[in-house]
Amino acid sequence: MMRVIFVSAGFMLGGCMQGALMQGTLAPATQAGWTGRDTQLMANLPYRQVAIPEEYRRHIVNYTRKEAPGTIVVDTGNKLLYYVLPKGQAIRYGITVGEAGQDWSGTASVGRKEEWPSWTPTPGEHARFDHLPAFVAGGPQNPMGARGLYLYSGGKDTGYRIHGTNQPEYIGRAISSGCIRMTNEDVIDLYNRVRVGTIVVVLPATRWTFRAHPSERPDT
Repeated sequence: MMRVIFVSAGFMLGGCMQGALMQGTLAPATQAGWTGRDTQLMANLPYRQVAIPEEYRRHIVNYTRKEAPGTIVVDTGNKLLYYVLPKGQAIRYGITVGEAGQDWSGTASVGRKEEWPSWTPTPGEHARFDHLPAFVAGGPQNPMGARGLYLYSGGKDTGYRIHGTNQPEYIGRAISSGCIRMTNEDVIDLYNRVRVGTIVVVLPATRWTFRAHPSERPDT
């Protein structure tokens, strides 16, 4: 997958998230927003469920950046995604981000949404990994997981997505080919809140914000 950098004044001028302070952990996502297919497939996952560290579980936080409610903001350096709420709050989710050389930043929008999306590896992914299939149908075995939010810029598909995962043990790490991964439970929750056209702001990892681990901070 080719690396894409979108130029945007939004993330250059937005400043740090110094006021993103935790208010409380949300209860695990319920099945209230699940479809019948979700209930069936999530009951037969091919991977072992893991305990997500507290810092990467869904939280309600205070939020002092200037993005409008309904915006998605990805804090790449800290492996966190924010869904901005009214009245200076946001829902914060833990994520997996792109590994070095595969990460990207800028502003895009949600061009389309898919439930249990299929996966067609890109030429770049085939070059990086041996024995990838040409196509994987949607379902629990698919690395795209339960939902896909497809990111567009200038009316064109960027090739990057926010999607679920069948490797929840990697939440909080930088190992993907550039896409943003969430637990299947969290991506269903986010998907149900997001509309086509939602703005997505991805902050570059080198602009670490308020909680980067010392080992992940850029040299100063």
